Amino acid sequence: MSAPIILPVSKPHNPSTLQNLSPIVLSHLQAISAGKRPMPSSQLEELSRSFDDIKLRQYMQSPASNALKPPPPNDLNYPLSNYFINSSHNTYLTGNQLYSESSTSSYTNALLRGCRCIEIDVWDGEPKSPSDDHSRPHISEALSLHKQAKVPNVPQEAETLKMPAPWVSDPTATRAEPRVLHGYTLTKEVPFRDVCTAIIEAAFVTSDLPVIVSLEVHAGADQQEVMVDIIKSVFKGHLVSRPAEENLKLPTPASLRNKILIKVKYVDPKRAAAKAQSKKSHLKAPSFLRRKSDTSPTMSSASSSDNDAPDPQAEAEKKERQKGKKSSIIPTLSALGIYTRSYHFSGLTTADALVPTHIFSLSEKKLMDVHQSSGPTLFSHNRNFLMRAFPSGLRVRSDNLDPAVFWRKGVQIVALNWQRWDQGMMLNESMFDGSGGWVTKPKGYLGSTAAPSSTVSQPGPALGDIREITEESQANAIARKTLTLTLTILAAQDIPLPADTKTAHSFRPYLKVELHVEDPSERTGAPIEKDGKSKEEEEGEFKHTIHPKVKGTHVDFGGKKVEYKDVSGVVEELSFLRFKIHNDEMFGKDSLAAWACIRLDRLREGWRFLHLRDGNGGESPGMMLLGIEKILA
Repeated sequence: MSAPIILPVSKPHNPSTLQNLSPIVLSHLQAISAGKRPMPSSQLEELSRSFDDIKLRQYMQSPASNALKPPPPNDLNYPLSNYFINSSHNTYLTGNQLYSESSTSSYTNALLRGCRCIEIDVWDGEPKSPSDDHSRPHISEALSLHKQAKVPNVPQEAETLKMPAPWVSDPTATRAEPRVLHGYTLTKEVPFRDVCTAIIEAAFVTSDLPVIVSLEVHAGADQQEVMVDIIKSVFKGHLVSRPAEENLKLPTPASLRNKILIKVKYVDPKRAAAKAQSKKSHLKAPSFLRRKSDTSPTMSSASSSDNDAPDPQAEAEKKERQKGKKSSIIPTLSALGIYTRSYHFSGLTTADALVPTHIFSLSEKKLMDVHQSSGPTLFSHNRNFLMRAFPSGLRVRSDNLDPAVFWRKGVQIVALNWQRWDQGMMLNESMFDGSGGWVTKPKGYLGSTAAPSSTVSQPGPALGDIREITEESQANAIARKTLTLTLTILAAQDIPLPADTKTAHSFRPYLKVELHVEDPSERTGAPIEKDGKSKEEEEGEFKHTIHPKVKGTHVDFGGKKVEYKDVSGVVEELSFLRFKIHNDEMFGKDSLAAWACIRLDRLREGWRFLHLRDGNGGESPGMMLLGIEKILA
């Protein structure tokens, strides 16, 4: 079973405090200092036009030598639809989609790593017996015990966290509470209340930007009432309040700091009330009313029988849930969705597609179909309205789609399986690194009400402001450039070993470098190669491999060149450069040792250090010395 991905929450490494430079790296720096490897003029400016061995070494051991630029300013005053949002799919799982554990720690890890949209699949719970309270300690009790173990002198009263009391139907009965799991699989469950508690405890630790909680509801009406009570009690003070005006507009992230938005299926209140009234008129009179008019034993017996008869609609809904279909949403749960209301997708020309607060959730396959049939309309829709993409249900190993394909369609929420580090997750890490989980779209992707250089909050269009979805082509939305990129790979040091490699002597590293750019088919509406699916093993024109044929964690690449010449149609903010170091195994698949991924607009030129993550996504002391020359025409 796969372990959940855990990234330490810490500041980026400062090379000067990590380790001494290896002899291999020092020899290359001496060659640069001696003028054997020219330094670009832009980097010479950083060194005040002159340097010696000591000055260069000090510079290379400072944050200024990092190949990754700091994140650009992030304007948070546009409507919500103008951002890419760091998102997770089936957040509760720790491994594959069939038989892994469900855990609250998965929510904690995702939120601490910058995720701002998490998913909860909710199912009916089982009634709890009194003994259940003793068999599994509550989260607050577990945290209290953990803290007391570390600080034994702290009084217990100061350490006990006050938690909302469980929802009960009456003082003498213990009511079942919903559970979270992947339905119709062997995955283990976790209580819905515990998930909500984990969310609120981690949601605003590393970022105060809003968190979207995406609910996939399979629970019945009774358990949905319990969900509402839990959500209101656990998220108290953080839920978005419905504004007074009826005609809602999408607000800005800046106006929703420290807020939780509930994404749930929208139910029209008037239709729901009419449906409830219709159902009520068809039900028989309650037995206690009938007993008032006729208290004969025969009548009482009949009344009791009628009262015990199952509700036909409830039975029908239960059968639908057993078929795997989602439940009908009760109005009180639907009302929690203010600006993120899920609507069933029936097309981009329907009235629902013009509702300011709607959000369509489409599978990767469905989105590719829409791209081919209505590409320009799809792009135009996503400039002003929210959309979510999620991986195919066939990805049982928790692998991922290629998120960049969907970001280039303007899709704000591209939900990924965070249980596995693959191409999709590496690109995702690069997109959102240092952003707080919300990244402003490129200028040509912004909505109709997003004025340039905004300094005040700009709400989105109201209902009726946009009367139809136009056909603004992705191809013409933004200026594209031609890229020539030359990399000179000098050396690497302190490369982390793969998890299955015990000693450096058995480690035979080689390097893969990949450029991820827009394919022309993405702009034309033609079928996209591999339907936007990520294929790690396939080689292409933008992939290069360097085999140094050495062993160990310190490698001299000898100045090998990697060149990408005259690559057309490049949008820097939506293009990525990825490095992977693998172990050349004698048998089986080559295991991943380290990697790095940089969004092209954040790639610095000159002689730089590229900081490496280990195969599990954690920071490491590993780094690579390389030269970067980037020309955009």
